[in-house]
Amino acid sequence: MADKKTIIVFSGDMDKVMASLIIANGAAAMGSEVTMFFTFWGLNTLRKAQKIKVKKDFMEKMFGWMMPRGAEKLGLSKMNFGGIGAKMMKSIMKKKNVNTLPELIESAQMMGVKMIACTMSMDVMGIKEEEIIDGVEFAGVASYLGEADEANVNLFI
Repeated sequence: MADKKTIIVFSGDMDKVMASLIIANGAAAMGSEVTMFFTFWGLNTLRKAQKIKVKKDFMEKMFGWMMPRGAEKLGLSKMNFGGIGAKMMKSIMKKKNVNTLPELIESAQMMGVKMIACTMSMDVMGIKEEEIIDGVEFAGVASYLGEADEANVNLFI
């Protein structure tokens, strides 16, 4: 079996996304081939921070309005307290020289981590390709399963 890792990023919680990116960066640094499959709430991690003009129906607009736009806007899974917890966490991370989510994404991309946005989840949630950061591939679950079949570690976060 190849030295290959796959990670499904289902959660859109800052701490869980951070864990998935730290694992991906660590595995890539150790020479593993890494694929991250972002689906449902995890897709918010890959959204561009700025609003992108795209044609959407009413429900797609509602989803877009209710969901965080980008990695910097994600809240904590526990003790978020309306965003205060996430701000506290970011402050502590800065003091401890821990990379931000955007920095972890950039690092992963530079090390060749393949990031895939789930097209079915994008359709359901009204997210358009133009709203996703550069360097991300678009595919369905069959692509992820093909990667997972060849991997020696598969994680769901």
